[in-house]
Amino acid sequence: MSTLRELKTRIGSVASTQKTTSAMKMISSSKMRKATGQLQRLSPYRHMVQHVISHLLVTDQQFDSPLIVEREVQRVALVIFGSDDGLCGGYNVNIFKQLLARIHQVRTDYGSKVGITVVPVGKKMTKAVAKIAGADIQVERVALNTRSDSEQLYDFTDLMKTRFLEHTYDRVEVLYMHFISTGKQVFASEQLLPVSYQGLAENVDPRAANSPCLFEPDANTIFNTVLPLHIKSMLQDVFIQSTASEQSARVMAMQAASDNAKELLDSLQLEYNKLRQQGITTELLDILGGQVQR
Repeated sequence: MSTLRELKTRIGSVASTQKTTSAMKMISSSKMRKATGQLQRLSPYRHMVQHVISHLLVTDQQFDSPLIVEREVQRVALVIFGSDDGLCGGYNVNIFKQLLARIHQVRTDYGSKVGITVVPVGKKMTKAVAKIAGADIQVERVALNTRSDSEQLYDFTDLMKTRFLEHTYDRVEVLYMHFISTGKQVFASEQLLPVSYQGLAENVDPRAANSPCLFEPDANTIFNTVLPLHIKSMLQDVFIQSTASEQSARVMAMQAASDNAKELLDSLQLEYNKLRQQGITTELLDILGGQVQR
């Protein structure tokens, strides 16, 4: 049976843990709100880019860009977004499982001989991906991480674009957790390169046809100017979605840890009170016993 001193020490330790997890939850909540705010600020920019593309596509002109060229897929790059830090529950584990499933699907779609390169973002994901690196799966490490700024993100986008144009990769996909709410994030996979012309057409604003525009110098030149902006805005959205999802997962993990600490603290406090009361009762009985003997 634990002594009062041992119980008091354990109670202090658990109480300290509860305070720490509560503080970490507040920090993660603040970071999550910051990320969701960035998503809201990015939305008008993405809307404007899509607005321009909509006006271009309703002209029914044929556009020529190396970024939309579909070719035989011999090597696929999978850019997988994880976290740099831990204490976010099963966040990275779930993403890694989805990565394995996507690798299997890529081999099903393009054949078992298709080359696969995994590009991990985040220290935790880089460490996990290292376990599957081999002759059939290559890993390309990049400088991008979850704390990178917009400039570094744009450099990474240009790198992927260059890899595609040089035929190093025939297809580039991004895999990440899409933020819906604090308690819900869903895994998502999107084709970054080549840019899906059909996907652009599906997102055309129908109101664009009612407001024809004149393009200077010409529609194809503008299309080739706007398309890289579309790719950058798409990857920036993915990056922020991943950040918001990571912080959300950490909020939930810290909340669960805080709740568990509170339950353990209540249990220890009850045991401490019982043991203390038992000690007091024993002392009273000893005093009464001594008085009776007199």
